[in-house]
Amino acid sequence: MSPYHLVAAVPLASLTLVGPSLSYGPSEGTGLTSPSKSMSMMRTKLTVSSPSCMEEMVKIHKLLLKSRYRTTKKEEADLFFVPAYVKCVRMMGGLNDKEINHTYVKVLSQMPYFRRSGGRDHIFVFPSGAGAHFFRSWATYINRSIILTPEGDRTDKKDTSSFNTWKDIIIPGNVDVRMTKTEDTLVRPLPLSKRRYLANYLGRAQGKVGRLQLIELAKQFPDKLESPELKFSGPDKLGRIEYFEHLRNAKFCLAPRGESSWSLRYYESYFVECVPVIISDQVELPFQNVLDYRQISIKWPSTQIGPQMLEYLESIPDEDIERMINRGRQLRCLWVYAPESEPCSALRGILWELQRKVRHFHQSAETFWLHNGSIVNRNLVEFSHWKPPMLLP
Repeated sequence: MSPYHLVAAVPLASLTLVGPSLSYGPSEGTGLTSPSKSMSMMRTKLTVSSPSCMEEMVKIHKLLLKSRYRTTKKEEADLFFVPAYVKCVRMMGGLNDKEINHTYVKVLSQMPYFRRSGGRDHIFVFPSGAGAHFFRSWATYINRSIILTPEGDRTDKKDTSSFNTWKDIIIPGNVDVRMTKTEDTLVRPLPLSKRRYLANYLGRAQGKVGRLQLIELAKQFPDKLESPELKFSGPDKLGRIEYFEHLRNAKFCLAPRGESSWSLRYYESYFVECVPVIISDQVELPFQNVLDYRQISIKWPSTQIGPQMLEYLESIPDEDIERMINRGRQLRCLWVYAPESEPCSALRGILWELQRKVRHFHQSAETFWLHNGSIVNRNLVEFSHWKPPMLLP
């Protein structure tokens, strides 16, 4: 992997989002260096009142803060990472949609490097199904930026999808860390011969046609397809151990589209060694430049949910299932948000993808350059003298 640096973009003015309180301190220019130039990382003070929200939203940020590719010099950076935990803020009632939108615009206007490139070298993480739509004006302000998200399609809820195949990166879902450890996992896989069901679907209907069809199919073929009614609250709430015990009890784990095109169940299935069956036509998957998903999963048309699907799955020999499981066992490390010291991890996969996004020249509609190589704005002010707030590209 050729070197690059990662720096964190820091707003110059202090800003606090209350709720899961996220504070941006004064600019201090910390960053990441990787194997040629650099990415920069913002130094933030972070306190989140919900631990589960913290765990889900901050993993990439925390790993990059410890990366050997981090640089403290923004002028050396190839890429800028912008931590913003908007889902946490929304969940905890810290800011409403209008306030979130205003805050994003205010922060971006404090960032000279964002204006210099039009945001092309800035990285934003939107790790929920809603993607960048949490920032209502994303299409105006960060449509050129690199977005890390598990969500490749949201057109069932919005007129457009914020994911762009050419610039954005699909990241893996966040599997319970107690299942991704090499030893002492919550639940261990069962031998194929001891699995009770051909397939399972463990999820809510959510009013989605495909999911409703699977639930009905399970009623018709209860000995082949397990789809129990799941309770997520109250005394009969399904615990994590019970959930994974159900998941491991089938040869195939069905992952249909729900509120969004991706499903965490797809990633979880690899850790109970159950072959995932994707039933989501618009799904986008991580690291497609290096992975052949035909070796580790099945993608089935959402228009073909019915007995014919079960007949097909039943026709697959156990040796073929074992082959897919073995290959998935080798590759599932790419779904784990582990430290950079690990030879295989989600972070390494993300860094591979980011390396391909590095530009050696930066410009935007509000950036100009002169014969001596200096970068200036529309008023011919040199880049080093740009003062916030700045007109956003």
